[in-house]
Amino acid sequence: MRHSPYPARVETWAAVDSLRVVREYADRPITEPELHRILNAARRAGSSRNKQRWDLLVVRDRARLRALTEVAPYGTHMAQAAAVIAIVTPDPRLPDASLAITWDSGRAAQNMVLTAWELGIGSCPITVYEPDRLREILGYPPTHHAPFMLALGYPADPKVLEQPKRPGGRKELDEILHQETW
Repeated sequence: MRHSPYPARVETWAAVDSLRVVREYADRPITEPELHRILNAARRAGSSRNKQRWDLLVVRDRARLRALTEVAPYGTHMAQAAAVIAIVTPDPRLPDASLAITWDSGRAAQNMVLTAWELGIGSCPITVYEPDRLREILGYPPTHHAPFMLALGYPADPKVLEQPKRPGGRKELDEILHQETW
């Protein structure tokens, strides 16, 4: 009998396939061990030349969470989140900066999203539209930026964790796949 080189507990496809964005949160804090695990998932993400050019800025204070809604017109749900995490990186638009930072921070974010999902915690990515205001709220240096944040919280409706996929929610693979050339 042939054994897989991968641990039996790894159910990656199940997590990817069942993942849902959550924008309505229960009034329930994320425990320190759970938050630590989510943050460590980001830390474990691979990065270009292993530079690990990110800092994680966690916001849990209710007043600051409300203030964060000022920077993202589609992020009003951050006010009810248990936590919001900004992935702060060196600004890739500066001279001699690496564009790989964008790829690397996306990998860190997806690790956090999948780890949170495993714990029964929902998440929603947030695009920042007012970067200067975000810098005022969070206080990171002018050489850095945080174009995206991640809201986290237990779903207000726990059924969302097992909701079936909506029909037509994703394009079929043959609609987006090109092989060898366009």
